[in-house]
Amino acid sequence: LPGDISFDGTSFADIPDGFAALSKIPDAGLFQLFAFIGFLEIFVMKDITGGEFVGDFRNGFIDYGWDTFDEETKLKKRAIELNQGRAAMMGILALMVHEKLDVSLIPDLF
Repeated sequence: LPGDISFDGTSFADIPDGFAALSKIPDAGLFQLFAFIGFLEIFVMKDITGGEFVGDFRNGFIDYGWDTFDEETKLKKRAIELNQGRAAMMGILALMVHEKLDVSLIPDLF
């Protein structure tokens, strides 16, 4: 990406990939990341009691037509979402393991 990640002149090109990036991001940038995630966890993504199911984060705000589905379709869609989440977690875990083992997932073709 072109441009700088901070006012001290650190550019996006100076930030390495993977876990090494955490040590190169300025402290103020890491604080912004954790503060934003904390804000979302505390104020936005609340699992209030009385929801339709465990993990119902709609909180009466965004529906996208969920209430128009019958119970069988809702159950199927929740199962699909759960399985996609599991697949995503396994994929990112595989990427992290390969990075720590210093093994490339993409073979060198050139």
